[in-house]
Amino acid sequence: MNVHDSERLSGLLESAGYVPAAPGSEADVVVFNTCAVRENADNRLYGNLGQLVPVKKGHPGMQIAVGGCLAQKDRATILDRAPWVDVVFGTNNLHRLPVLLERARHNASAQLEIAEALEVFPSSLPTRRASHHSAWVSISVGCDNTCTFCIVPSLRGRERDRRPGDVLAEVEALVGEGALEITLLGQNVNSYGRSLGDPGAFAKLLIACGRVDGLERVRFTSPHPRDFTDDVIEAMAATANVCHQLHMPLQSGSDEVLRRMRRSYRRDRYLGIVERVRAAMPDAAITTDIIVGFPGETEADFADTLDVVRQARFSGAFTFQYSPRPGTPAATMDGQIDRATVAERYARLVALQDEVSWAQNRELVGRRVELLVAEGEGRKDDATGRLSGRARDGRLVHFRVDSGVQPAPGGDPAGASGGPGVPVAGAAGSGPAVRPGDVVETVVTRAAPHHLTADGPLLSYRRTRAGDAWELGRAAPAASSSLADSGAPAARQAVALGMPSVGPAASSSRR
Repeated sequence: MNVHDSERLSGLLESAGYVPAAPGSEADVVVFNTCAVRENADNRLYGNLGQLVPVKKGHPGMQIAVGGCLAQKDRATILDRAPWVDVVFGTNNLHRLPVLLERARHNASAQLEIAEALEVFPSSLPTRRASHHSAWVSISVGCDNTCTFCIVPSLRGRERDRRPGDVLAEVEALVGEGALEITLLGQNVNSYGRSLGDPGAFAKLLIACGRVDGLERVRFTSPHPRDFTDDVIEAMAATANVCHQLHMPLQSGSDEVLRRMRRSYRRDRYLGIVERVRAAMPDAAITTDIIVGFPGETEADFADTLDVVRQARFSGAFTFQYSPRPGTPAATMDGQIDRATVAERYARLVALQDEVSWAQNRELVGRRVELLVAEGEGRKDDATGRLSGRARDGRLVHFRVDSGVQPAPGGDPAGASGGPGVPVAGAAGSGPAVRPGDVVETVVTRAAPHHLTADGPLLSYRRTRAGDAWELGRAAPAASSSLADSGAPAARQAVALGMPSVGPAASSSRR
């Protein structure tokens, strides 16, 4: 959800006349879009703000803005702790950022504006997507659940659903721009439609996405086990472009801990959903979230969590050591667990999940996989000479391509299948190149707990409009203009989601 919001903030700034700071240059405006789910987010924000103090002193006119969940929570505290910040805005008024920056500049004073209710649905704002081939589509904002460990409902507000027609219109527009994959977003996608008077709306939305011509992959996150119904499983199994991937938070395998978490389901219900998903889609990859060390968690409770991990056979898990969040009921509960015990349990959980993930991945060695080529997914790709992509089940696969070799006969730059010997984008040699956004097929040759490797020849590849858009984005301005005139998708620059580089100012334009 934060990545989606960051793309909207970038689109807003661009519409207001800002351009991304060039690599090696100094930014005139730095925006932090924050999270408040874990304590580490607080520490990272204030640490990064501290690092910018000397930078701002050496760059007159530079502005710093802080938005998102932590801003909604801390409000004026941010200006007290970091008085060099120029703008603080919350989760409900993203659209106000350009105005607040201008007001802070004009008045030469910090601007704090936090809205208590959503003013403009983020999906109606302009966007600068981080990917040409994949896009986030928000179907709802806010959450009606009352989990005792979670601060999100108090910061994002109650759930508000978009109308299905508006969601589908956005999906169709994204596909028209070249997107092959969309991920439907909501704090609890399963409750989508309740505020519209249609509790079955989410399953219907998945089926409707299956009718969008050119949309190849549909994912969603995150469902709540309490609201997970069989019509969603049926829609996933029956709709060709809905990926057989499910990320469903468990949080704990102990019924007693789930009760204290106020999670409204129990382990048997959770495992029942997993069983029905696998019965309908035997190839489904199921991932989860798990919290270790929740207040009052006993060794027996933790053993229950390990037992569910073994039974559910998750392909992966996001595991967290419990972090008390001020303002949540769990923060003041009795039975807070010492950090050493939490860390020891956490290490055991990670070791077990790695074992389970690795065993599942080893079963895929020798299997043929279809990959949507990604950019930036493989940190070692440059060193290993590989590219990376996501399989339909969401698994990360690092694959090898022979550079500087002509495609096998039958390769069609316009989009048909090719064969082994496909060059890497940007490599020496003639012929079409595999680019981020293109689709390839290969065979898994090696497994690791968190990724797969495919070092054999490509079985096929398909050039896509998303790949065209990626290539256009790398082209020189003149070439970009020429391609745009021909009807190719408009170029996009990626949204930076980390700290900007700090260096000498390149110009006085707003960046």
